[in-house]
Amino acid sequence: MEDKRIYLEAAARAAEKAGYFLLEGLNQKKTISYKGQVDLVTVYDKKSEEIIFEELSRLFPDFSFMAEEIINRDNKSDYCWVVDPLDGTTNFAHGLPIFCVSVALTFREEVVVGVVFDPTRKEMFTAGKGLGSFLNGRPIKVSMTEELDKSLLATGFPYDVRTSANNNLDHFSRFAVRAQAVRRCGSAALDLCYVACGRFDGFWEMKLKPWDLAAGSLIVKEAGGVTTDFQGEPFTLRHSDIVASNGLIHKEMLDVIRPGLLK
Repeated sequence: MEDKRIYLEAAARAAEKAGYFLLEGLNQKKTISYKGQVDLVTVYDKKSEEIIFEELSRLFPDFSFMAEEIINRDNKSDYCWVVDPLDGTTNFAHGLPIFCVSVALTFREEVVVGVVFDPTRKEMFTAGKGLGSFLNGRPIKVSMTEELDKSLLATGFPYDVRTSANNNLDHFSRFAVRAQAVRRCGSAALDLCYVACGRFDGFWEMKLKPWDLAAGSLIVKEAGGVTTDFQGEPFTLRHSDIVASNGLIHKEMLDVIRPGLLK
């Protein structure tokens, strides 16, 4: 494998370029399409994806590419870019400045590079396997909160929340009375980065896709955190459910989730 720093720098440049394009469109009138009842997509999602694809495919033409919207290229490569061009589309569509660009690189399905860029705060979260996690070039670490009842948590709800009984509302209600507080910001990638830098102590969510989780999951792990599925098994991109924490409250979080799995 080549130096991961080369890939990190390329991913960061692509994410930054796409992020600032999105920022320019934040307060513009948007044409909104629906992939589901509450699953939005805008022309900005697609253009951001094109910007990232053009930037990375120019530098690494042989790598595969998997993204949320329209561009998927299987080059039978050991390397694959996993991209969410706009994580937090609903926020963006309403002019709420909580969204980001997420770019990860996998090697034989393992995440080795992760970048999440928030253009509204000019915050660039980065991680390379074995290299640590950083915010704007400075090392970050997870929090040291040891008890769930003193913890600030984050979560989100799946796009089928209106139609499926498995919609996270039961988990949310249990955590709401066990944690200090629970936030729902609308961007899984940013939630994971906030766990990594200690703003949140833990995060859980279900029915997510690889592009939602790839970069953020590595950033958490390289910051000293723990990521598993709801059963407590080590998290991989084959999982759609995730629990991420500082490690100190992880067992308590799994204990809260467990009753909902027994239904």
